[in-house]
Amino acid sequence: MNYDVIIIGAGPSGIFAAMELKNKNKDLKILMLEKGNSIEKRICPKRKTNKCVGCNPCNITTGFAGAGAYSDGKLSLSPDVGGELPEYIGYNNTVDLIKYVDDLYIQFGADKRVHGLDNPQKIRDIRTKAIQSNLKLIECPVRHMGTEVGYKIYQRIQEYLINDLGIEIKFRTPVQKLVVKDNTAVGVVAKDETYTAEKVLIAVGRDGSEWFTALCDEYKVETKVGKIDIGVRLETRNEVMQEINDALYEGKLVYYTPTFDDSVRTFCSNPGGVVSTEYYDNHLAVVNGHSYKADNLKTNNTNFALLVSKSFTEPFNEAVAYGKHIASLGNMLTGNKIMVQRYGDFLRGRRTTEERLQRNNIRPTLIDAVPGDLCLVLPYRIMKDIDEMIKALDHVSPGLASDETLLYGVEVKFYSNKVTVDENFQSSVKNLYVLGDGAGITRGLMQASANGVYVARNLYNE
Repeated sequence: MNYDVIIIGAGPSGIFAAMELKNKNKDLKILMLEKGNSIEKRICPKRKTNKCVGCNPCNITTGFAGAGAYSDGKLSLSPDVGGELPEYIGYNNTVDLIKYVDDLYIQFGADKRVHGLDNPQKIRDIRTKAIQSNLKLIECPVRHMGTEVGYKIYQRIQEYLINDLGIEIKFRTPVQKLVVKDNTAVGVVAKDETYTAEKVLIAVGRDGSEWFTALCDEYKVETKVGKIDIGVRLETRNEVMQEINDALYEGKLVYYTPTFDDSVRTFCSNPGGVVSTEYYDNHLAVVNGHSYKADNLKTNNTNFALLVSKSFTEPFNEAVAYGKHIASLGNMLTGNKIMVQRYGDFLRGRRTTEERLQRNNIRPTLIDAVPGDLCLVLPYRIMKDIDEMIKALDHVSPGLASDETLLYGVEVKFYSNKVTVDENFQSSVKNLYVLGDGAGITRGLMQASANGVYVARNLYNE
């Protein structure tokens, strides 16, 4: 029960921290504790039956590789995308870490092709139209693993950690509490067993953000008020998005809305992809999307998120609860399913009906989405932001503002309150380190993975 390092969470940040620690010192005794399943047991019945059976824990959001195992598998190769790591460790350092981690993903089977580098004239044309619409195009090369290929890559990584590096991983073992003495972390309690260690790393993803926030409160871990991303997932035909899809694969655009000056961004674009559902605690359904690598699995549609970033000031400090409350309103109206609405109905403040949906040219890829009215769910300010963003995007990709464009809600990205950390990501509790999406530091596979490598390299350098 005694270890050198305990890592809570087996998502990308925890995985790459463990890998780097072992590669630096093969004698380290490392324990990873994950509340979900090993990757081969992460089977979602809804993928075959189109019906969620309420797996506990959810195999989409928890388990080895975290939500990343079932994501689109995009590796964003720019420090400008996927989190705030450059603010902590510097831009150039982040560039170097991304290159290092990217090479590791390639070694485990990621496609060597990079999107967004080979069509400079097309990218220039897209940038010009974006500028004319007051949109900022963030150019970010993307390596696309694909949902089904990403799953295999993480399976190889899991086998490497366990069989080659000798890292002990306990699945379906959620951590109940920390063991802290004199403001120093000395271990954890999981399934009523106590495990001790010199260092404790908390590397939970978004699914663990609420748990992490409660833990910070209990152990007086210093935090700052965090933020949350709330919005919808838009679905349109591939033809509408063809220019961006061909040139960039994923167009990352940011807009500051004229009415409220709020930041709205596109996120997680999936050319030829499908809209999907993620389930969090208490069977809370939120929308997401992914796309496969194989051509025979692709659809006629492209989907991407439109997210409004909301920061809060004291005394409010429950950003995660706020986001879950909005998502729960949508669940209340749909029987814990995702709501879909035509953009034309959204504009007119009327509910989308089955009849209107049936005559649509754009067919929903989320088969069990329930036609409804997002105006009954989203705050007015967020609806206004989304509407203004869609109108601006229509100048870049004509047809996006069509009445038939589909909006799915609610999409929420959960981050806990930001933990105050030193240059090595150590919290105000000694020997307790925090990293990844759940800590509000990163927002994607690549920066989370790079964050894990950085923490591992500096863990014994204090």
